[in-house]
Amino acid sequence: QVQLVESGGGSGQAGGSLRLSCAASGRILSINTMAWYRQAPGKQRELVATITVGGSTTIADSVKGRFSISRDNIKNTLYLQMDSLKPDDTAVYYCHFARVGVREYWGQGTQVTVSS
Repeated sequence: QVQLVESGGGSGQAGGSLRLSCAASGRILSINTMAWYRQAPGKQRELVATITVGGSTTIADSVKGRFSISRDNIKNTLYLQMDSLKPDDTAVYYCHFARVGVREYWGQGTQVTVSS
């Protein structure tokens, strides 16, 4: 019933930009935190960025100054703007909506590949 669908992934070049979107369908209740995670082959899943419904954000040190997170609460859509891409940004990116400790929803993941 509830789905998070990512789009905007694909191939990019080093120094370029991509924007990921995550659109929620169905009835998602009591959500107050949204996030992007990523996982590269053979590595642990990494928290990239978070944003609250109120607009407070956190950004991982590895992407600080290059990525930004935003949301549209009315559309139930989450965005990740990725600038100054590096090959190390290559990973599967997952969106995540949650009320921490109560419920959570995950997207299916979208591949981002950055070539040098």
